[in-house]
Amino acid sequence: MTRYLREYFDLRVFLATLALVVIGLVSIYSATYDARASEIFWRQLTWSGIGLVAFLLVTFLPLRTIQYVALGTYALSLLMLVIVLLLGKTVAGSTSWFTLGSFGFQPSEFAKVGTILALAAFLSRSDISLRNPKHLALTAGIVVLPVLLVMMQPDTGTALIFMAMAFPVLYWGGASRFTLLALVAAPAVAVAALFGTTPFFLAVIILGILLALTSDNRVLTAAVFSMMVMVGISTQSIYDGLKPYQQKRIDAFLDPSADPLGAGYNILQSTVAIGSGGVFGRGYLRGTQTQLNFIPEQWTDFIFCVPSEEFGFLGATLVLVLFLLLLSRSLSLATTVKSRFASFVGIGVWGTLGAHVLINIGMSLGLLPVIGVPLPFLSYGGSSLISCMIMTGLMMNLYATRKEH
Repeated sequence: MTRYLREYFDLRVFLATLALVVIGLVSIYSATYDARASEIFWRQLTWSGIGLVAFLLVTFLPLRTIQYVALGTYALSLLMLVIVLLLGKTVAGSTSWFTLGSFGFQPSEFAKVGTILALAAFLSRSDISLRNPKHLALTAGIVVLPVLLVMMQPDTGTALIFMAMAFPVLYWGGASRFTLLALVAAPAVAVAALFGTTPFFLAVIILGILLALTSDNRVLTAAVFSMMVMVGISTQSIYDGLKPYQQKRIDAFLDPSADPLGAGYNILQSTVAIGSGGVFGRGYLRGTQTQLNFIPEQWTDFIFCVPSEEFGFLGATLVLVLFLLLLSRSLSLATTVKSRFASFVGIGVWGTLGAHVLINIGMSLGLLPVIGVPLPFLSYGGSSLISCMIMTGLMMNLYATRKEH
C-alpha cells in the first residue's frame, strides 16, 4: 500500500489542497462569525464535500479519457457561457450565474478547465506548430471565444484569468519571443499610460526596441508597434468609456487615499488588516478588522486578510508556502511527464492558479486594482472551489500517469 501511494498518489499535492481548503473554511467561519452570515460557512462546507468528490474523480480517471473528452468539455463550457447570458441571474451587474435555491453556479469557472484541456488537446498534436500563423490563430481562437463570452456578462476579472493562463501555454508550445512580446505590449503601454506621460513614453521606447530585436519582419513589427502606441494614446478614451464602478477601481488602485470612504475603502482596510496582524496575529476570532466587519463581504475577494490578521505573518506565510508548493509541483510535473497533452495540462493549471494567487493577493495588498478575482480554495464560492479542486485533481492524475506517453 505504501509503495502504491508513493508511486501513484502525490501526497504533497493532496495535503496542500486539503490544507488550503481547511484554511479557507476556518477563514470563512471567522469572517462570517459576527456578520450574521453563518449560512455562508455551511454552504462552503457543502461545496467542499462536492469538490472533494470531483477532486478524487479526476484523480483516478484515465488520462486518455480526459484527453478524449477535452474538446467536448470545452464545447460544453462554451454552450453554458452562451446559455447563462440568456437565462442567467444578474449579480452585481454581471449576468454570470445560474441559481438553484440558495446555491449558485458560475459556468465561467468551469470554462477555465475546459479551455486548459482544449489547448492541451490541440497543441499536443504532432502536426501543430505555433510558428505557423494559421495554427497560432486557431490557438488564439480557443482562448478568445470564452473571453468574449465572459466579457459580455461582463466579468473583466475572469476574462483576464483566461488571457493570463494562455501566455505560459503559448510559451510552452514554442511561440516566438516576438509573439509573446506582442501579446503583452499593448496592455503594458496602457497600464503605463495610466501613471502619466513619462511612464507611457518609457514603455513605448523600451517595448519598441524589444520588438525590433525579436523580429526580422519589419512590416509586422511596425504594425504591432503602431497598435501598441494607438492603445496607449487611446487609454484615456477607453477609461472614459468604462462604467463608473470600473473607473473608481482604477482610481483607487492609483491612489487609494483619494477616496478613503469610497472606492479606496476596501484596499485601505485590507492593508490595515494585513499589517495589524504582526508576526503571530491577533488570535482566531479576535481580528478587529474581520470581526467588526470593516471590509464588506470579506469572505469573498479579500479573504486573505483573515489569516493575515488573525494568524499574522506566520499565517500569511503558511498560505503562500502552500500555494508555492502547488505551483512548483504543477511546473515540475509539466516538465517531467512523458505525454505532451499532460505537459500542456500541467502548464495550463500552473498559469491559471498562479494568475489567481498573484492578482488576488496583489489586490489585498493594494498593488493591483480590485477586479473581483477570488483566492483559490479560500474565497467563498462553490464554482471557484470545485474548479480549483478539479485542477489539483488533474495534477494528481499527471503524477500517477507521469510515465505514460
